[in-house]
Order: sequence, then structure tokens, then C-alpha cells
Amino acid sequence: MSYQVLARRWRPQAFDQMVGQEHVLRALVNALGSNRLHHAYLLTGTRGVGKTTLARLIAKCLNCEEGVSASPCGQCSACREIADGRFVDLLEVDAASRTKVEDTRELLENVLYAPARGRYKVYLIDEVHMLSGHSFNALLKTLEEPPPHVKFLLATTDPQKLPATVLSRCLQLHLRNLSPEQITGHLEKILAAEGLEGERAGLWQIAIAAQGSMRDALSLTDQAIAHGGGKVAAATVSEMLGYVEREQLRALLDALLAVDAPGVLLAVESLAAQGADCERVLAEVLVELHRIALVQAVPAAIESIHGERDQITRWSEAASQADLQLYYQIGLQCRRDLPYAPDARSGLEMALLRMLAFRPAAAPPASAVTSSATVPAQEVAGSVKKPEPVVVREPVVAPESPPAEVRSVAEPRQSSSPAAQVPVEAVQKAAERVDVPAPVSLDELNTGNWAALLAVLPLAGMARSLAMHALPRVVETGSVMLDLGAGHASLASAAAIERLGGALSAHFGAPVDLKVQTGDPVGETPAARELRIAEERREQAVVRIEADANVRLLLDTFAGRLLRDSIRPVDAPSTGGS
Repeated sequence: MSYQVLARRWRPQAFDQMVGQEHVLRALVNALGSNRLHHAYLLTGTRGVGKTTLARLIAKCLNCEEGVSASPCGQCSACREIADGRFVDLLEVDAASRTKVEDTRELLENVLYAPARGRYKVYLIDEVHMLSGHSFNALLKTLEEPPPHVKFLLATTDPQKLPATVLSRCLQLHLRNLSPEQITGHLEKILAAEGLEGERAGLWQIAIAAQGSMRDALSLTDQAIAHGGGKVAAATVSEMLGYVEREQLRALLDALLAVDAPGVLLAVESLAAQGADCERVLAEVLVELHRIALVQAVPAAIESIHGERDQITRWSEAASQADLQLYYQIGLQCRRDLPYAPDARSGLEMALLRMLAFRPAAAPPASAVTSSATVPAQEVAGSVKKPEPVVVREPVVAPESPPAEVRSVAEPRQSSSPAAQVPVEAVQKAAERVDVPAPVSLDELNTGNWAALLAVLPLAGMARSLAMHALPRVVETGSVMLDLGAGHASLASAAAIERLGGALSAHFGAPVDLKVQTGDPVGETPAARELRIAEERREQAVVRIEADANVRLLLDTFAGRLLRDSIRPVDAPSTGGS
């Protein structure tokens, strides 16, 4: 008997044999159990995730001789014929080769006739998005009101190309891409059943290369078995897929993270001598940078990494988070530009050297707002002279000496038109700034200087949002208790608390035991303060615009109306913590 490939031999014959897609299977099992079946199902998802397999399983459930159920027997003649692809009442149509309206009309001519063998006549139309517009129009009426003995199963990888009229007549079931963990686990079971040996690292590489497609993974496994003489080894899979040899990749990353330019070029020369694909080398460098950054941000992520855990941990401890993020961004841009390089090797070398030539820019002073148009995201570590950043300092208006007038943003600086004079209360509130130094010891921390402390802490993401919406309630030696509003309780994740506690410990030079309690903070949180100042400055801008003589002239001349909600101050403070 001829050999049958793994993708066909291990095609699921029942719902419980399918990997993943629990959300879709749950809906179908419930519908079959309660006899609430839709007349048309649209199965969507990328190639190889099980759309056609699921459609055939539905056909089995509908036509099993033991009755309609989510557990067909698999032994009756109907189940066997459907599994073999020769069931007369399962009509499989490849829409890619039958796009004409004449083909669709010919197909629908037999809809009215009762099934010859089964309980239902099932129409499985694969790649249905390939039908022409006229074919869809011919299908619409039958698709909306088919005879009771007919079920339509439509499958497509591109549902966006289907007309809305077709989508509205179908019950859509989206099959997700499978995760590498799901694919790896399933491949291990298959190899064990086949009596073959497979290294988990090699299967993991296959799962990554399959990009969520179980069919692609099984095809690659067939290829790896042939390539390795009956064994799926990591080295064999790497060679088959064209991946970089691990020792050479480790040498390249060691040199890169050590900022060793000669070592980087030597590693590239070694890779080129082995005939490595330079685009693949750059892609694998990005994969490793991603894994290192994950472990830096969440140390527990090391448990999900397959192989080389000690090496990844060592790299994560040696490299800074800012450098890794910059390397990754530069690598992405250079990979996009690689086809424009004179040759692939020079493009790879320039990408790696560019990573070493740039450094993250230093954070601007907390008391200054820096123009984003003049400060680049990266600062060249060399002799290139860069333009000085334009720094606009916010005025500090003392309560006892408010300004006598505020100039309109629409008139010259020297203008002293009475129409431009506005009440000073709004200006005084909008310009209010609390010039409080950040605490240098934990004992000095309180609600008054919490915002000043956050201005100097290197926080981002969830950790910063948590800090912006909280206030310290109890500060004791070595510990801080924060009050967080109930509306923001979701910010208090373990990872965010850990990062905030680590930042406080680094700032005060001693371990800080941080606890977060849900409860309304007593006082104004930094996020609330930023929102208040932003709103007050917006009101200030509105007052200025309304008082401007030129604006008033335009409104009066053209019977215009000022849209107050659209006015924003050009240098409004950020509310990133909200």
C-alpha cells in the first residue's frame, strides 16, 4: 500500500480529535445537541487550520445513520463514505475553479431534489470568496431560504471579499491560528503513535515555521522525517528550514550585546562562509532580541522558552532594556530596507553596526517640555553635531502676583488691545505648577511629592498608569501602602506592582515593600491633576480665542459660530497616565 502523508492520515475524524478551536466546537456541539442548526455556516480562517475538516465532520454529524448528534459513530456506511470523500450527498465544490455564474446555476439546479442516501444534502463550497459577483447573486436566494433537506457549508481564507448580503445570510465560525505550544504538543503525540523519535526543540522550530497551520506543520514534519532518516532532530530541522546554526548565532549575539563591532563583523563573515541567508540571520537576531526582552520584562516568561534558557537568562541580565528596544526597532527597519542594499551581506552588516552606533536619548528634565519636532528618538554616539532641542518652560504664576493681562494667540506679541484682555483667574489656575523636589529618602515620601517622584522614575505602561492613579497612604521604613481608586483596580496587576516596587527600590537605594489597596485616594492623584490642568489650559485657550479681536470680527462678519470643544492649547501637558 502506498504511503499516506501525515496530514491525511491524521485528519481528525471527530470533534474531540481537533486541536484548538474549542470556541467553534462548543457552538456546534450545543447546536447539534439542541437541534438548532443553521442552514448556512461560513467557516473562516487561514490555510491549514481545519476549515474543510470541520465541514466534513459537520456532514458526518448530520448524516450519521445513528442519528444527528455531535458524536457520529464513524463506523456506518455514511460516516465511512464521507471520510473517504465519496458520499453522494456531500457535494464539495472548489469555487476557485468554478467561478462562472453558469457553474453556480448548474449547481443549484439540483437543490430541490431530495438527498439520495443521507438525511441532508450538504453543499461544501471551498474558497467561496473566489466566486464572481454574478455567481453570488445567483446563490443569494437559495442561500437565504434553502429547502429543509439542504445545508450550506462555505469556507474561505478571505471573508472580507464576500458581499455583505452573503455574510448576513450565514452563521460565521472563525477558526483561529494554532499556537506553537498546541502544534508542538500535537506533533509529539503523532510521533509517539508513529513510533518515531523527535526532539522537542526541533518540533518547536517546525511549529514556529508553520505559522499557526497544523497542515503546514504536518507537511514539514513529513519533510523532517525524510531529511533526518526517521528522526526529527533540532539540528536537522534547522538545516532543512535554512535556519542559522545556533553556535554561530550565539557568537553574533554575544558580540552585539557586548558592543563588540569587530566581533560582530567576524561572526557575519563566519555566517557568510557557511552560506547563511542574511535576511534569515537578521530575522533570527530579532527573534532572540524579542525573547530576551520578554524575560527582562517578565522573568517568569523563561518557563515558556524552549531550549537555551540559561543563555537567554544571561543575555537578559547583561543587556539594558533601552538598548534591546532600540536594537529591535533598528532591526525591523533594516529588514524592510534590506532589498535596497547593494548586497545582502552589506545590508546585514550595516544593520548590526547601526545598532551599535546609536544609543537611546537621555530623558529630558522633568521641569521642561521638549519639542518633539527637534528631539530625535535616538542619539548618535559619535561626533555628529545635532541641533539643540527647543525647550519651552512653563511659567510659574505666583498667587500673589497674577499677570495683568493675557495676550491672544492670534495677535502680535506687542499687542495690548483691550479686546485681548481677559480675566486672570482661569490663567492663574491653568498655569498652576507645584515646584516640589522629588524625595531623596523613603521617609520623605508623601502625597505632596508623589507626583514629583513619578516625574523622575523610569516608568512606562501599566506600572506608570498604576502610579499615576494612586497616592501613598502609609509610608513606613521599607514599605509603602498605595490607595488606588476602585475604578482603576484592573491596573494593580502583579507585574505592574513588581515593576513599580523595583523602580522605587532603585530610586531610594533600598528594598521597598510595595502594597496596593483599593480605596479612594485622599487627595488629588497625579493623573487627576494632569487632567485638571489640561482642562484649565483648554478653558484658557477658549477665553483667549473668544477675546481675540480678529476672531470676533470673523464671527460677526460671516455670522460664524465658535466650536468650543474643538479648541486645544498647542502645548497642552500630556495625560499619558490617565
